Amino acid sequence: MTDALVTFTDVWKSYGQGEAQVHALAGVDLAIRKGEFVAIMGPSGSGKSTSMNIIGCLDTPTSGRHGFLSVDAGRLDRTQRAVLRNLYIGFVFQGYNLLPRTTAAENVELPLIYRGMPAGERRNAAMQALAQVGLGGREHHTPAELSGGQQQRVAIARAIVTRPTLLVADEPTGNLDTQRSHEIMELLTGLNRDEGLTIAMVTHEGDIASYADRTISFLDGKIASQGYEMESA
Repeated sequence: MTDALVTFTDVWKSYGQGEAQVHALAGVDLAIRKGEFVAIMGPSGSGKSTSMNIIGCLDTPTSGRHGFLSVDAGRLDRTQRAVLRNLYIGFVFQGYNLLPRTTAAENVELPLIYRGMPAGERRNAAMQALAQVGLGGREHHTPAELSGGQQQRVAIARAIVTRPTLLVADEPTGNLDTQRSHEIMELLTGLNRDEGLTIAMVTHEGDIASYADRTISFLDGKIASQGYEMESA
């Protein structure tokens, strides 16, 4: 599949040994295409979070191949995966994970500090990212001065300020009310549509998953269903 950004080929993730061994993933094959918006669903213990951690290069398979941009990411060491994440992947979490005593702009700048970008360039990029998520004029507010929806917009700005290839979103609306949830989903949908940003999102809410192009449902460490049949690589 030439347009695949992420691929799993017979991916297993196991914990423990012998009779105590548990298979969080049991021979999973999947592909996420460049520019696609995928929702990942499943009950607790189904493997959805494990798969997301591997997709985001936060973890590696016990066996099988995890391909990212044609690289076998599962064979990279911890430092190499950190470099890959910094260059290509942005993250949005349910809990926002903002630094409480720093401004919105300073929070958004953080990934660029790790890249060694000069201060002036960092600030300009942060301002642009905040404007892109509708927070122009709120750059100097701390998280305590922002609503939950606004804090999640800051988190999204932080995730996209590096211009990533993939956005990994873990329950991005989990702490928000219905109206704010749909505002965040409209924002993510716009980034996918207008910027071509590939998005992989874990959610347990069907109405939130409906914003995605395709839903991959996990059950007992395997894919139970997905939007279209897998093609051969």
